[in-house]
Amino acid sequence: MLTDADLLNARILIVDDQSAHVQMLERLLKDAGYVNVSSTLDPQQVRSMHRENRYDLILLDLLMPGLDGFGVMEGLRADTDELCLPVIVLTAQPGYKLRALEAGARDFINKPFDIVEVKIRIRHMLEVRLLYKMLDAHNKDLERTVLQRTAELRESEARFRNLTALAADWYWELNEVGEFTKVSGPVPEILGMVDPASADATDGGSSGFWDAEECQVLKDNIAARRPFLDFVLHRQRTDGTREQFRVSGEPMLDRACGFIGYRGVGAQVLPEPLP
Repeated sequence: MLTDADLLNARILIVDDQSAHVQMLERLLKDAGYVNVSSTLDPQQVRSMHRENRYDLILLDLLMPGLDGFGVMEGLRADTDELCLPVIVLTAQPGYKLRALEAGARDFINKPFDIVEVKIRIRHMLEVRLLYKMLDAHNKDLERTVLQRTAELRESEARFRNLTALAADWYWELNEVGEFTKVSGPVPEILGMVDPASADATDGGSSGFWDAEECQVLKDNIAARRPFLDFVLHRQRTDGTREQFRVSGEPMLDRACGFIGYRGVGAQVLPEPLP
């Protein structure tokens, strides 16, 4: 929320080669309550002064010897990517107004000065300038918050993976096109992605056969990107025992809720007794 205190504490620089004009503007601004007013008679100093102080408003005379107001604005624009500078030009030449706006000034004040006009234009300029600064600061805070939350989510994701790897017999991930990026356990065999006859014995490829109907339901769930919890799978071992497994899975989404893959865990429960 922009307050009167924010406006009256704004950093203002007066640039004019006529000391009488400078003194008049300083008095006008201080009478209006502005407390952070600086001035210079030397236009060559403006660029370095602005780099050091980042003024919220520069009241800039256009017609000055050596370096005129247009030259000053050209130097200021070289130090920033802003389309409009925090500049109100002071001019008695009506034909210079459009050129000044095209050069980056935000507004102009006619000479000789009208006190009411000067006060109104300065206040309006500062309101817009400070609101933009507040919005920019707010956006940067939001960006920092998003980066912090993203880092926290990544850390949480890493902890989740570690915990699930410890709590489950298998852990697996597929990318958005269905290719394994992480796999521990017999999931490729269950999904028909490897030949069971060539699978490692520890994954059960040479020690039994998976229930084809259950495997198909599992594949359908993954293909449809459906989450599922404790889906039951069975494997018939060559010794006649029937093993039971519980598998859970869910789609993975990015921050924009776009699908980036699938992941799941599985664990074996106690084998079913022989008939």
